[in-house]
Amino acid sequence: MASALSAAAAKYGGRTTVRLVVIGDQGTGKSSLIAAAATESFPDSVPKVMPPTRLPADYFPERVPITIIDTSSSPENKAKLVAECQAADAVVLTYACDRPATLDRLSTYWLPEIRRLEVKLPVIVVGCKLDLREEQHLSLEQVMAPVMQSFREIETCIECSALRQIQVPEVFYYSQKAVLHPTGPLFDQETQSLKPRCVRALKRIFILCDHDKDGALSDAELNDFQVRCFNAPLQPTEIVGVKRVVQEKIPEGVNEHGLTLTGFLFLHALFIEKGRVETTWTVLRKFGYDDEIKLRADLLPTVLKRTADQSVELTNEAVEFLKGTFFIFDMDNDGALRTAELDDLFSTAPESPWSAEGPYKDAAERNVLGGLSLEGFLSQWALMTLLDPASSLANLIYIGYAGDPASAFHITRKRRLDRKKKQSQRNVFQCYVFGPKNAGKSALLNALIGRAFPERYIPTTTEQFAANIVELGGVKKTLVMREVPEDQVKSVLSDKESLAACDIAVFVYDSSDENSWRSIEELLVQVATHGENSGFEVPCLIISAKDDLDPYPSAIQDSTRVSQDMGIETPIPVSMRLRDFNDVFRRIVSAAQHPHLSIPETEAGRYRKQYRRLVNRSLMFVSVGAAVAVVGVAAYRVYAARRNTSA
Repeated sequence: MASALSAAAAKYGGRTTVRLVVIGDQGTGKSSLIAAAATESFPDSVPKVMPPTRLPADYFPERVPITIIDTSSSPENKAKLVAECQAADAVVLTYACDRPATLDRLSTYWLPEIRRLEVKLPVIVVGCKLDLREEQHLSLEQVMAPVMQSFREIETCIECSALRQIQVPEVFYYSQKAVLHPTGPLFDQETQSLKPRCVRALKRIFILCDHDKDGALSDAELNDFQVRCFNAPLQPTEIVGVKRVVQEKIPEGVNEHGLTLTGFLFLHALFIEKGRVETTWTVLRKFGYDDEIKLRADLLPTVLKRTADQSVELTNEAVEFLKGTFFIFDMDNDGALRTAELDDLFSTAPESPWSAEGPYKDAAERNVLGGLSLEGFLSQWALMTLLDPASSLANLIYIGYAGDPASAFHITRKRRLDRKKKQSQRNVFQCYVFGPKNAGKSALLNALIGRAFPERYIPTTTEQFAANIVELGGVKKTLVMREVPEDQVKSVLSDKESLAACDIAVFVYDSSDENSWRSIEELLVQVATHGENSGFEVPCLIISAKDDLDPYPSAIQDSTRVSQDMGIETPIPVSMRLRDFNDVFRRIVSAAQHPHLSIPETEAGRYRKQYRRLVNRSLMFVSVGAAVAVVGVAAYRVYAARRNTSA
C-alpha cells in the first residue's frame, strides 16, 4: 500500500490523497450522492449530513484514495462549511435537476460565495436527481455555457442519478481528475490557448527531446519522447497520422525534419480541448514539473551550507556556459542582448527572473538601445547568485545547463579567515552604501552601471542594487553595490549578522552640506559599533560627493579629524555630475580585497581592545610567575634530596 501511494505521489505532483467537499442547497441530493458512490447502491435512508466518506485507492485507475466531506447549507453551519471548503482540494457543487431554482442559485449565491471566500479551487457542478427531471429541450452544455463563461473556475459539469446509478462514479472521477490533472494552470478557457508558463515548460521539453538540434522532432525523436512519457512506442502509421492532423490545422507545425515546436504546442492544446488534459500533465510530470509548472524541489539540489560571512559565486564552468549562451541568443551579433533576445533566452524558465520589480531590475549596465552587454549579463548573474543562489541554480537548469549542479557554484572562504590571511580570494564583492537623503548614493550606483546623472532628485524608498565588472591590476572582479535608504539603517542593523554579507561599506555625504556630514559621522559610528559588537567588522570608506560644489567651511578639518580618530582613509572626493569618479570603484574593490585594513575603530572599541591586551598581559605575567614558582619548588626538592643523600 505504501509503495502504491508513493508511486502515485511521484506521478501526480506529490499528491497521495484527494479531499473533496460537497456543497449546495438543502435537498439537492448531496448525501444520497455520496452514499450511492460509497455503496454502489441507492440508500433507503441517509443522515442529513454524511460522515467523512473514503473511496479506496483502487476505486479509480489513478490509485489515489478520495475523502469526501458532506456539508449542511443551514446558516448555523456556515462556519464549518467555510472551513471545509478551505481545507479541500476541489469543490463539488450540486443542484437538483427537478428544481430549476437550485440551478439559478449557483450563479446568484454559491459561485459568488466561493469567490468571496477566496477559495481558489476547481469546481465541479453536478446536477443530481436526473431521473426526476422533466423532458427539456436544452442540453447541459447549452444550459451551463453562460454560467461557465462567467465563472472560469468551473472545471466540468455533469448530471447524475443516485437512484438509477447513472454517472455516479463519473462525478468523483472527474472531481479527482480536476485535482490530479487541473486544467487551470495549463489552459486559458477565455482565449482557448495554452497559458504562458505551460508554453515555457513544453518548449524546454521540446528542446531537451530535439537531440540533433534541428528545430524539429524526427520520427525517432518522437518515439523516444513517447516511450519516456508513456512507456510505449508509436507505430509508424500513428506518427504519420499525428503529423497529418497537425499539418491540416497549421502547415508550419510540420517541416521536412519532423514536428516543429509550433506543432508540438498545437498537439497539447488539442489534447486539452478534447478533455485529455492528463496527457499534457503526464508529459510535464515525467520531465519533473510540479503543479505550479516548476521543476520539483528534489530536482534542484540545495546550495551547500554556508556561514553568514560566506557567499556563493559562479564557478568558471558556469561562467563559460553563460558566455556561450549569451552568444547563442545574440542573434544580431551586436554584442548585447536586447529585451526580445533576453526574453527568448529565458523562454524555457517559468518566467524571466529579471523582468519583474525587484533587486535585478535595472541593476546592470545597458547600451543606448537597452541591450545588456556580456559584462552586464554576467554581472546580473553574479548578483542573482549572491542574493538568491537557489533561484540562480534553478534558472541555470531551465536555460539548459546540463552539468553537475554542484559544479556550478563555489562557496567562498569565511571573511574572518580572509582578515587573518590579510587577503580576500573572492571574485564578487558586496558593498553596502550608507548615507543621508540627497547625499548622492543613487548617483554613485548609477555611475557604476554607466547611467547618466539624473538632474531631478528622486528619493530612494527601497533598497536598490547595481552590479558591474571592475578591472584591477588586470584582474576582473564583480562589484555589487547595495543602497541602504537612511530610514532603513536601524532595521538593517537590528540583525546581529546583517554585516556578515558585507565585504565593504561606503558612506556618501554631500560635501557642501554640513548636516549631511554630521549624519554620515553618526552612521559611521553606528556601523562600526555594530561590527565591533557582532564580530563582523568591515572595511569602510567615506565618499565626499558633489565635489563640483563649494564645501562647507570646516569640511577639511572635520573629515581629517574623523579619519584620524577612527583609523580610516580620508574621504574620496567625487563629482557624478561632472563624471569625475576619482577611480572610486577600483578603490572600493581594492579596499575589499584587503579586509584587514580600513576598519574603523570607535572609542569604546579601542577601550575594549586595550582592556583585552591588559588582561592578556596580566595573564601572561601570572602564568610566567607561576611557572617560575613551580621551577623553584622543583629545584628546592632536588637540592633537599641530594643533601639528605650525602648526609
